Amino acid sequence: MKSINIAIVGIGNCASSLVQGLSHYRDGANDTVGLMHWDLGGYRPSDIHVVAAWDVDARKVGKDVADAIFAKPNCTAVFCESIEPTGTTVQMGRILDGVAEHMADFNDDRTFVVAKDREATKEEVIRVLRETQTDVLMNYLPVGSQEASEFYAECALEAGVAFVNNIPVFIASNPEWADRFTAAGVPIIGDDIKAQLGATIVHRVLTDLFAKRGVKLDRTYQLNTGGNTDFLNMSNHRRLASKKISKTEAVQSVAAERLEDENVHIGPSDYVPWQNDNKVCFLRMEGSMFGGVPMNLELRLSVEDSPNSAGVAIDMIRCAKLAKDRGIAGPIDAASAYFCKHPRTQMTDDLAQTAVEAFIAAA
Repeated sequence: MKSINIAIVGIGNCASSLVQGLSHYRDGANDTVGLMHWDLGGYRPSDIHVVAAWDVDARKVGKDVADAIFAKPNCTAVFCESIEPTGTTVQMGRILDGVAEHMADFNDDRTFVVAKDREATKEEVIRVLRETQTDVLMNYLPVGSQEASEFYAECALEAGVAFVNNIPVFIASNPEWADRFTAAGVPIIGDDIKAQLGATIVHRVLTDLFAKRGVKLDRTYQLNTGGNTDFLNMSNHRRLASKKISKTEAVQSVAAERLEDENVHIGPSDYVPWQNDNKVCFLRMEGSMFGGVPMNLELRLSVEDSPNSAGVAIDMIRCAKLAKDRGIAGPIDAASAYFCKHPRTQMTDDLAQTAVEAFIAAA
């Protein structure tokens, strides 16, 4: 019987949506609305099992993953209330730079409450990955967690476990890390997951449309607001550098001509607590049409942020397992380009979709 064992680092809103989704779609219990692929290379959502998990919040450490995903400060939509215990207990992870100092200034229901348990060592994480026969390690750490992400990437490398980097810390797109994963015979997909229908994918598609229809894009902005811990974490702009690069390059890479820095602004804008996991994007694009006649486009997009990425994550997990099954190592470029904002090799989304379908279908 085919199965995919996954380990999760960071049991936040995104992990909550992923675990809820695995129950929601298990064994055809519900229709397949929301999935890009029901069957991907012979694997279905019901074949994915959470066998290990790490977090640093006192309200999650020591709990079964099925309970931890609903603990504060998680605030995403609950679309699957009945989740059977996974048998997997959330273990204390490594803090490093995973918790920003300013998070301590907010109410416990909105921020992280760091557990006082002894932090996991590299040797312990590797041992758990091996003992649980983990196939894929999912990185869901907060934005800006460079040291912590590299710690778990090292663990994946040494344990021979495929790594899916969902956050804007550059590992798959970093030549040194890419070479290390290739040399170790370990696949990696990343960096920075694209939502199913989020601000960046919509902005990219419209930018590509401008280019294909001969409209010159003169300037654009994407302003995003939200009330989850991700937006609270990113209210410290020092943690935003890689996020802004990732989102901006995702759009710049499909433009007919690269915009001057002063003519493009893309990134999180403000933390609005009562929005919880709802993300609102305000998008404006200004351009020149036939004869140099000006035009502009404005769009408002409202989505529940974490479920918006979960279906994409399920496909990334399965692509990572396919690569592992086939002995493919290093960055999986087709999957990274289609599912992530900052892959090693950028492609337009239509070409990336063609490439990923070819990867899935390959013997």
